[in-house]
Amino acid sequence: MLASILIIVFSLVLFVYWFRYSCILLLRAQADQPATEAAEGFQYADVQQQLPAALELDPLQRSLDRDYKVLTYLSEHAAGLKLERVEYRLLVLDYKVMQGWYRLTKSAAPGQARRALAEMADILGVLVGRIGEQAGARREA
Repeated sequence: MLASILIIVFSLVLFVYWFRYSCILLLRAQADQPATEAAEGFQYADVQQQLPAALELDPLQRSLDRDYKVLTYLSEHAAGLKLERVEYRLLVLDYKVMQGWYRLTKSAAPGQARRALAEMADILGVLVGRIGEQAGARREA
């Protein structure tokens, strides 16, 4: 009984570690890509610039959530603009995890909340870039 519980706990810890490490690697691998023209209507770049000096984090979080809703709407309703690859689904899941982490830490640990917002903005940058690539490819075809 105890061995089973330890195996389950250890497996869960390893899964969480794998998930976080995979998301960080995905973000680092695509962080060097230049912003596309699809990024014009999104606020995530402004949030990235304002984040280090911002006193209030909630307006920045709301701005990121608006961007996420627009991105999700585009992904679901625009023909050919899907985020089907596993990597992008992992990043969408990571965005949702970071939303929860922000809510948990915004009053108790503002530094952690700030890092969660920074990661959310990075994720949106990667996803908007992917949508922009797909839109550009469809335009050229």
